[in-house]
Amino acid sequence: MEVQIAVAKINKYATPESGDTLEAIERPNGGLSVVLADGQTSGRGAKAVSMMVVRKVIGLLAEGVRDGAAARAASDALFTDKQGKVICTLNIASVDLHSGTIVLTRNNPSPIFVSRGGQTDCLSAESIPLGTSRDVRPVITEIELEAGLTIVIYTDGLTHAGERRGQPMDVCETIRSLLEEQDPTPQEMADSLLAYAVKLDDERPADDISILVLKVSPHSGDEVRRMGIRLPIHP
Repeated sequence: MEVQIAVAKINKYATPESGDTLEAIERPNGGLSVVLADGQTSGRGAKAVSMMVVRKVIGLLAEGVRDGAAARAASDALFTDKQGKVICTLNIASVDLHSGTIVLTRNNPSPIFVSRGGQTDCLSAESIPLGTSRDVRPVITEIELEAGLTIVIYTDGLTHAGERRGQPMDVCETIRSLLEEQDPTPQEMADSLLAYAVKLDDERPADDISILVLKVSPHSGDEVRRMGIRLPIHP
């Protein structure tokens, strides 16, 4: 088997900096973790918050700290620094080769969608953002690695797409239709979800949007690990 990971993200319209931050790190005991945070509001202040959270989490994961403990430590740090006045959502998706599972850690009211065996499930248990108090705990789900598994994680900009037009995006139905109509690559799926959200907002996103898609496929080809990044730059 092999795990493919893709990301598509865009800033809020007319906002030079995104309040969403995403980073990936290799796990010391084997595997890979992807960390996605969304700071409250948007722009430079939100970016500073999400970067602080992601760097805290990444640093702890690199030391071998468990994902849930890293999330709680980041929440305590944010609460202490901002005195409970600023919040930040957090998702950690870890491919853990030691356990043979994908561990999903969520401090985000937005659900996670998991598709396998032709069925798409919504992980929507109540989840509280970081920084609200000193006792914030993440919702943790562990899923066995298996071919055909697809996981979709996103920030709330996707959920709010189309709301100002009175046509909010049905994220679950959109994901199901994408998976039923074809067998998209993770990048195709992330790109399609983002394109539809931007269209619902009349090509002017009302919020920062970040979409992370993980897919487990049968292994084919060589043993090379690859990562690609595309960063548009406007002078």
